[in-house]
Amino acid sequence: MRKLRLYFDTSVFGGIYDVEFQEETEMLFEMVKNGEIICVYSDLCEFELENAPDIVKEHFLSLDRNQTEFAEITEEINELAEEYVKEKVVGQTSIDDCRHIACATINKVDYLVSWNFKHIVNVFRIRGYNAINIKNGHIQLDIRSPKEIIRNE
Repeated sequence: MRKLRLYFDTSVFGGIYDVEFQEETEMLFEMVKNGEIICVYSDLCEFELENAPDIVKEHFLSLDRNQTEFAEITEEINELAEEYVKEKVVGQTSIDDCRHIACATINKVDYLVSWNFKHIVNVFRIRGYNAINIKNGHIQLDIRSPKEIIRNE
């Protein structure tokens, strides 16, 4: 069985040291470490993490590169992100959130994982992103919080 590829937006990396999200985030990264899932991340994550606390950056850099996959933000991704804004799924200030969504879409991941409930893990926004994805011949992106991905045995 092929491993699921999950796009982690920057909030997930930050979640490891956020009291509210720490437990589930640690469990998610445990799944990466155990080789159960592949963590897909983009150069946008790397850029956004430049301003993160050192402890968050160190955690990101400590990930086993065999359990991760790098995705570059391309012109096609930027154009799709702009379309989400143009169609008013979210406002212009959320363009980087849109780039994460577009990157996950273009790279056909199984899930996008985020702790951003306002602009990303939000049923109304997800419908908007996917309406545009379908209109453009892309996949319907499945967007979840880490809470929904981890197995609570």
